[in-house]
Amino acid sequence: MTSPLRNDRFLRALRREPVDCTPVWLMRQAGRYLPEYRATRARAGSFLAMAKNPDIACEVTLQPLERFDLDAAILFSDILTIPDAMGLELYFVDGEGPKFRHPVRSVADIAKLAVPDMETELRYVMDAVRVIRRQLDGKVPLIGFSGSPWTLACYMVEGGGSKDYARIKALALNEPQALHQLLGVVTDAVIAYLSAQRLAGAQALQVFDTWGGVLSPAMYREFSLPYLTRIAHELDRGQGADRAPLILFGKGNGQHLEALAASGTDAVGVDWTTELGDAVRRTGGRVALQGNLDPATLYGSPEAIRREVGVVLDSYRDGNGGSREGHVFNLGHGMSPDMNPEHVAVLVDAVHSHSRR
Repeated sequence: MTSPLRNDRFLRALRREPVDCTPVWLMRQAGRYLPEYRATRARAGSFLAMAKNPDIACEVTLQPLERFDLDAAILFSDILTIPDAMGLELYFVDGEGPKFRHPVRSVADIAKLAVPDMETELRYVMDAVRVIRRQLDGKVPLIGFSGSPWTLACYMVEGGGSKDYARIKALALNEPQALHQLLGVVTDAVIAYLSAQRLAGAQALQVFDTWGGVLSPAMYREFSLPYLTRIAHELDRGQGADRAPLILFGKGNGQHLEALAASGTDAVGVDWTTELGDAVRRTGGRVALQGNLDPATLYGSPEAIRREVGVVLDSYRDGNGGSREGHVFNLGHGMSPDMNPEHVAVLVDAVHSHSRR
């Protein structure tokens, strides 16, 4: 049995309900900028060893909450767990990032793909969610997450990260039906994955469309947006007080905000290249918004961080008719390993203090 939630600001903001101050969490808040994370990784031996051990994943998830007054925890995992469980075999190369030993390179490869079983191939993720919920003991909500179908497909076809996305864009141009087949099975897997995380205890769910911004507007409307919309419509988020809100985040998604707000999601994550007040006006109050401080602000002085936090908070309020309801403060993308933890503390405190005024 889980304990009652003691801090529900984050969930209230996603429901666009009144809050005493704007809630804040940070993408990649559990990570290499923390010395305790680096110590845990050295002990575990590798990133994957941490992610696939539920107790270590819990330890890392909770580390930033022990330092900072954050309003949500996010599961420590990786967006590439789904394709790994599909048999692509994920591994990491120092200085190069994630790679797959068996990338998807043909129609025959696509035909072999199937939705993994969430309580066998991906049980370690669900076990981590269960352990974290238990250890949080109602302190703050837990966010579960997945990569978007398009972003996962990019990694699966390219075999890792990419500078030009040549392979997957060639597939889109030359064999669009094959790419739609790939995106279809990945979408089925994402829906099953997020549903399993919710049932295991995740109280909110986020989809990371990290590479949606590399698509032209027309290709985005064909190869990313319909699959995000399918997730929003088909994912069972639960009922009543146990309903888990859905956040769709995309890097470079500014020109698609209206379409994302109409997708059926509860919230849209906005990167730092869009004025937040403008995003509020364009989405018309249909969804909560999350974001959108430029992560590089954390390289600034404490005074600069406080100033820029105020700019973001005031932009949202001014675009929302003077109200702060419906805003979750976050970065416009994830944190970097060389960021100063003391600056993170300044940011979190500034969000709470400025939004209480």
